[in-house]
Amino acid sequence: MNNNATYGDGGDEPVQTSAGPAVTNGSAGGTNHHAGHSDTEGSPLPPPSSASSGFSDDDSLHADPTGTSSSQGLSIAEFVEAVRSKGRSGLCLEYTEIKTKPPDGSFEVAKRRENQSKNRYTDVLAYDHTRVLLSLQDDVPGSDYINANFVDGYKQKNAFISTQGPMPKTVEDFWRMVWEQQSLVIIMTTRVMERGRNKCAQYWPGTEGMEMTHGDFLVTTECVTSSPDYVLSSLTLCNTKTLETRMVAHYQFTAWPDYGVPESALSMLEFLAKARHTQAALLADLGDTWAGHPRGPPIIVHCSAGIGRTGTLCTLDICISRLEDSGTVDVRGTVERIRSQRAYSIQMPDQYIFCHLALIEYALSRGLIPAKPDLSGFQTSDSDTSE
Repeated sequence: MNNNATYGDGGDEPVQTSAGPAVTNGSAGGTNHHAGHSDTEGSPLPPPSSASSGFSDDDSLHADPTGTSSSQGLSIAEFVEAVRSKGRSGLCLEYTEIKTKPPDGSFEVAKRRENQSKNRYTDVLAYDHTRVLLSLQDDVPGSDYINANFVDGYKQKNAFISTQGPMPKTVEDFWRMVWEQQSLVIIMTTRVMERGRNKCAQYWPGTEGMEMTHGDFLVTTECVTSSPDYVLSSLTLCNTKTLETRMVAHYQFTAWPDYGVPESALSMLEFLAKARHTQAALLADLGDTWAGHPRGPPIIVHCSAGIGRTGTLCTLDICISRLEDSGTVDVRGTVERIRSQRAYSIQMPDQYIFCHLALIEYALSRGLIPAKPDLSGFQTSDSDTSE
């Protein structure tokens, strides 16, 4: 583990073991967890929001249907014209303006001595005001900390949890977070190794029938489905204290190149749609045991640092949802809002530009614009690395 790195590598992989006894099936419903308590049983209630941004479902910048926010957004036709008019250089300048703004919060808990080694990168920390609080274990200082933040979606508070790629020493905390937040879908947008560098621990069993034990949780891979752009692992997560089991879908996007951004956004857009479909299906299976938001518990999204590709995916999901609902787009406002909840989200200009071009591709695929616009000036990349 290298906790002194800057967007660097961080940690070895845990060892997989062959599958043991069959997992005892239990209720698929969620449990209620409140920050500062270690109780693992209770009636299923929505995830705790004590550490969330505090904004209601409809008052975030990207969720304002009334036009009273600082940006009312653009129609898709206006958006396309604005992108063409600004060009690559204009969007790079816009991103620079966003990036130069200071953070919107403090990082005091992340900087505490007992938590420093839990941060994969010393310069990518979890905001205090939106951090995900784990249940405090045996009053151990720092046992409620994980480098993860709630991020609002479109008309949905805490739609996402943006987090770093787990390290060997934080894998148990990661699965505690999955359990306590009742998450059904994990989206991973990196490989374990890229360019010879470790980007994330192998925190889930990569082969059907294999299992891992992390603290009080037994993770078993029931099925693996591979496609050219992603790998879907259907997992069973068992709380070995209560013997309750839940199904969790693990989506790993493998089409992001080691350098730059994907040439076409369609693969990521299709990947995102599949993950959303799976979230809806698993939520439907819960039936009345889920009493939270109609779109379900937070989707956990991570790359390595949890800001670059993670921020890109969350931006696209929010903007697509807004476009479908209101017919308007506001990429800049969305990115600024996400950065106010997960610091430094969207790590480089290419990712910011990619969000714009991906939305145009989406609009074209949905017939929202009549023809593909001339975007030939966006072919040259200014950066060659991507987190």
